[in-house]
Amino acid sequence: MKKFLITATVQSHICQFHKPLIDIMKRNGYEVHVAARNNLDEKNGLRLDFADNVFDIPFERSPFSFKNIEAYKALKKIIDSGEYDIISCNTPVGGILTRMAAAGKRKNGTKVFYTAHGFHFYKGAPIKNWLLYYPVEWFYSLFTDAIITINEEDFRLAKKNFRCRVERIHGVGVDPERYYPVSDEEKNRIREELGYSENDKIILCVGELLPNKNQGMLIDAMKLAKRENLNVKVLFAGNGPERECLEKIAKENGLEKNIDFLGYCTILEKYQKASDISVSCSIREGLGLNLIEAMLSGNPIVATSNRGHDELVVSGVNGFLVKIGEKEKLAEKLLCLIDDPESAEKMGLEGLNAAKKYSTPEVKKELEAIFLSGQR
Repeated sequence: MKKFLITATVQSHICQFHKPLIDIMKRNGYEVHVAARNNLDEKNGLRLDFADNVFDIPFERSPFSFKNIEAYKALKKIIDSGEYDIISCNTPVGGILTRMAAAGKRKNGTKVFYTAHGFHFYKGAPIKNWLLYYPVEWFYSLFTDAIITINEEDFRLAKKNFRCRVERIHGVGVDPERYYPVSDEEKNRIREELGYSENDKIILCVGELLPNKNQGMLIDAMKLAKRENLNVKVLFAGNGPERECLEKIAKENGLEKNIDFLGYCTILEKYQKASDISVSCSIREGLGLNLIEAMLSGNPIVATSNRGHDELVVSGVNGFLVKIGEKEKLAEKLLCLIDDPESAEKMGLEGLNAAKKYSTPEVKKELEAIFLSGQR
């Protein structure tokens, strides 16, 4: 039987982003193995039960962690004995260590693909990112059959500079059977189920609670928005090291009744359907899966301007873009959508139409063409 290995720093990454690819490989007769660190206990019951074999590899996110030496040795042993036809690697650390471990096997015909979910070097990135990450990625492109990018800026950069085939896909796929618009009646029913009223103005912010996700900017904007609309509520869906700090800021500003921290959420589709607006304040984003989910649900977007958000949001058409740090502008745009539901609905429909090319069926076609071209 043909064999396929997919790697990443953590198993939750595979669960959240690569089920469509694994489904493709299994449908085409591949035995699928996963190699990543088991972090699923942190993810509220997220399960990796769709692979044939799962290896728990002690990857660490930091490229400077000595634990990655142990991870490399364990991964190389798996690759040396696995006789894999195709290897797909993801995340910066997982991608580098996998390509190191698979270098010898490429000589025997194993194909190695690396999916960049957003390079750390990009227009406007800190110079240290270019000095650290760019030379490493350039070098390891020599040991890669194809680099797969998910936004236009990364695609152009890789196509111009890297020494391998470069492809572009429209994200990792969002299931349109989970994320879709609902009627006002259904929306209110879901709200009641989740503990909210039809009079609440619900703003959803999905993502790990990390410095890069910049959720504090939304809390600052809420201080301003609350003065104009007492019914406005922000729901933060995600876990992370910033949670305690964000909860403290919310409490200090008297926003406990206006901000809910949901933790890691396995029913995001319900919260998208119950929401009026979706927000992302990320400093850096490869694309923004959370925004695609919102767009397929018919929600207008307010997001910070970065390469990933800029590809999804046309300001004034399907939402608004604001600069990082512009909390007053963020509050203004949120209130604009809250106060003008007709315009908000129109923007949501524009976003729905734009998001269709990012849906799982469309992305599967792109993945199949890249991974299985010449393999049958």
